[in-house]
Amino acid sequence: QVHLNESGGGLVQAGGSLRLSCAASGRTAGGYYMAWFRQAPGKEREFVASINWNENTNYADSVKGRFTISRDSVKNTVYLQMGTLSPEDTAVYYCATRYYLESEYKSWGQGTQVTVSS
Repeated sequence: QVHLNESGGGLVQAGGSLRLSCAASGRTAGGYYMAWFRQAPGKEREFVASINWNENTNYADSVKGRFTISRDSVKNTVYLQMGTLSPEDTAVYYCATRYYLESEYKSWGQGTQVTVSS
């Protein structure tokens, strides 16, 4: 069982930056994808970015060029560097992980709120 704990959320002005962290306890190394999702008020949760054990990354079109996902395997932590933030990025951001043989992300963090003011 993997436990995920997000941090780094907060209030930022449009155009600003934030870095989210997700500390994992349990195995998240070889064979595991780590990802960030977000859910804005009144909207469904959506994929933001993912990274695998070879540090291959994937991004939602809405964040490409603005957000960067990375991982520190020694610290068992994944990061989401967010830049050029806009009010449309306001959401609760969740960290998640899945084994590559699984089709769905099964372990989730509690989420961290990101609010971007205009």
